[in-house]
Amino acid sequence: MTLIAGLVAVVTLYLLLQTFRTANPTVMARGLKIGGGIVALAAAIFVGIRGELAVAIPLGVFGAGLLGWSPFGPAGFWARTRRSTGRASQVRSQFLEMTLDHDSGMLQGAVIAGPQTGRSLDEFTLDQLVGLGATFDPESRALLESYLDRRFPTWREDTQGNRAGWDSGHVDRAPTGKMTEEEAYQILGLQPGASVGDIGKAHRSLMKKLHPDQGGSTYLAARVNEAKDTLLRRHRT
Repeated sequence: MTLIAGLVAVVTLYLLLQTFRTANPTVMARGLKIGGGIVALAAAIFVGIRGELAVAIPLGVFGAGLLGWSPFGPAGFWARTRRSTGRASQVRSQFLEMTLDHDSGMLQGAVIAGPQTGRSLDEFTLDQLVGLGATFDPESRALLESYLDRRFPTWREDTQGNRAGWDSGHVDRAPTGKMTEEEAYQILGLQPGASVGDIGKAHRSLMKKLHPDQGGSTYLAARVNEAKDTLLRRHRT
């Protein structure tokens, strides 16, 4: 019986490690935060029932904070500590459309051309995405790499030798002089006519999430920089 329990524990640990290794870091961090908040609140309730309020109250406040709630907001305990801006950036290439949520940093993509048109990238496995990328143009492939870096952080090591033709067309930076104002507004998540201050604010916010030094995407960071330059040129004319 002990041997069976040990085998189950080893298999469970292995599966958990595999999940953590391939999981989207943003989703994983959010899940851990929510899970920690729920555990802290449950522990606070348990301790409170036993009459240890001096421990239960701060533990409950801590758990509520992890879940995004604060007892000090204008609406009392159930006031959110942070409001979502609802802002998102969109980047398009020949084969892909990618959307970045400004608040969560979540990157989602969809195929917009070819046999797989209309399908979300979340529907594909890593091997399927690598195979799909082999049929893309260099710009779409660079955009796909940005998605893979978020969803499968170790994908480059895991797919060595299976990316024939990828490197030959790699795009390290965005093309210059081709972006329209409409595209620039979509990339920065702004409405047409945004002020210089709004452009700068959106640019700084996105670069914090996308800058290569922060583990972000070189290609997307270059697109964000080009979008800022495109809109600032408009204000200078």
